[in-house]
Order: sequence, then C-alpha cells, then structure tokens
Amino acid sequence: MFSVIFPGQGSQLVGMGKDLHAKYSLVQDLFKEADDTLGFSLSSLILNGPKEELDLTENTQPAIFLLSYSIFKLIKEQFKIDLDKAKFYAGHSLGEYSALTAAGSLSFSDTLKILKIRGNAMQNSVPKGVGGMVAVLGSEIEIIKKIIDENKDKYECFIANDNSVGQIVLSGKIEDLEKIMVDLKASNIKNVKLPVSAPFHCKLMNNATLIMKEEIAKLNFNEPKNILISNVTGKEISNSNELKELLVKQIESSVRWRESVLLMIEKGVTEFIEIGPGKVLSGLIKRIDKNVKVSAINSEEDIKLININE
Repeated sequence: MFSVIFPGQGSQLVGMGKDLHAKYSLVQDLFKEADDTLGFSLSSLILNGPKEELDLTENTQPAIFLLSYSIFKLIKEQFKIDLDKAKFYAGHSLGEYSALTAAGSLSFSDTLKILKIRGNAMQNSVPKGVGGMVAVLGSEIEIIKKIIDENKDKYECFIANDNSVGQIVLSGKIEDLEKIMVDLKASNIKNVKLPVSAPFHCKLMNNATLIMKEEIAKLNFNEPKNILISNVTGKEISNSNELKELLVKQIESSVRWRESVLLMIEKGVTEFIEIGPGKVLSGLIKRIDKNVKVSAINSEEDIKLININE
C-alpha cells in the first residue's frame, strides 16, 4: 500500500524540471498554461531564474506546485502509472495544495492563482526583518513545548513544523527567537536560523489568514478522489467543507507532518512516493520510520524506477 506526497517551500531550485520540460509536450503545455493563468512567465523563472525572484514566497509557492503537478501528470498520462490507487495523498504546507489538486478537488488554474495570493499574503503578513524561523535538531517535541511554556513571560515562540523525529521548526519574532536560541544552547539542543523572511505557521500570520479565508471561500472544491491527510490535524479529511476550513487554519497552525506520516503507516502504508523538486520529505520519513520504502520522483529516470506494490 502506498501514499503520494508533495513537498513544500524550500525545495525550489533554478532549473528544476528543465530536462522534463525540454522533452515532454505535456510539461510544456502545463508551464504555458501557468504563464497564461498568472499573467507572467513563471516558467522562465523556474527554468532560468534569477534565484532571488524564484525564492520570493509569492513565486516559490506556485512554482513548486507547477513542477510537482507536471511530474504527477507525466507519471499518470505519459508513463501510465496508476497513482489513483494510492491509499492517501498528502503534502507539506503548500504541498497540501498539490495533493488536493492531484486528487481532483481543485482545478489546476485555481490552485496556481490561490498559491500566488497565499504566497504574497504570507510574505507581507509581517514586515520584513521582524519575524523568522529556527530549526531545532535532535530534540523531542515535548521538551521544546516545555521550554516554550516555562518561558512564556520571557519570549513568545511557536512550533511551526513538527517535521520528524529530531526536527522541529519554530516561528516567532526575531528578538524572541534569539532569546529561545540562548536557552536551547544552554540545554545543549542544536538549533539553526533558517533563511526565510517570515514566521510561517504561527499567529503572526493572522493577516494572511484573513485574506485566505476570503479567497478560499470563492473557490469551487470537488470531493477528492483520494483520501487527503490534513497538516492541521494530522488526520484524514472527511469532506470538501472541512477541507476549506482546514486550509484557512493551516496558515497559522503547526504542520503536523510527523503525525501525518505515522497515521498513514498505522493505516497500512508501506511505501511513499514523493513527487516534486528535491527529496526533503523522503529524508524526513526515513527518520520517522526507516523500514518504509521512500522514492523521490523528479526526473525521467526516477519515474522509470517507480514500482508500486499495492
């Protein structure tokens, strides 16, 4: 039994998908449709850069989705591999939008447009230089929660991502993150500032939540063909109304990726297929359970190696 999963922000790279775009008209057509939908050349940004522009959140989010969805369609339509047989679809943060589009819940063009809005809203929710994120390595979530709770009068920090065993990401104002980094160091807990310009997945994103609530309400969601796992709850999403609510909550909520993966494994999943740039999620899953099979698919060679055990 297998699950299909999609990466989030941070997996982008100038030139990602270039070989697939050069060879397959299906990918070229999707890239062109994306350019027409958004009114600018996202495809040129992906294939040629500059990196600084691709790394802007409002461009990164639709770019990663575009490549992920292009590879997904290529696997299904060009290589005739039946990904509809997946037990679950899931994605990390913006990857959740890739998952629900792949599952037929949202249209390709609507997802591109909403991710452009989402990226812009998240980028501008907090003034540049005010907020940030810190990765905490080699610790456990209960220990980090305890440090945050015991020091709430000293600083306000939030668990943004529970990514895997030994990898937690914190969000907050930079001044607060610097204080907790001192306490983490004093406890011999390794931590590193991340190169992001905003404190994602915490209450400082409230302005983005308000924008997304309004925008998501305008979209037409279909019932997904596959079972989706929510970042917010780490559990199955039961219907499209719940999906809408959870996508709004997702902006300020912690990404419960570790719990999501554990749930899928508990429900019988023994194989994960990561579709999109990079192999970040594959690495996280291997830390969560080294016994499951994980494949990162982002080239023609990778697609040819797919061997789904149902």
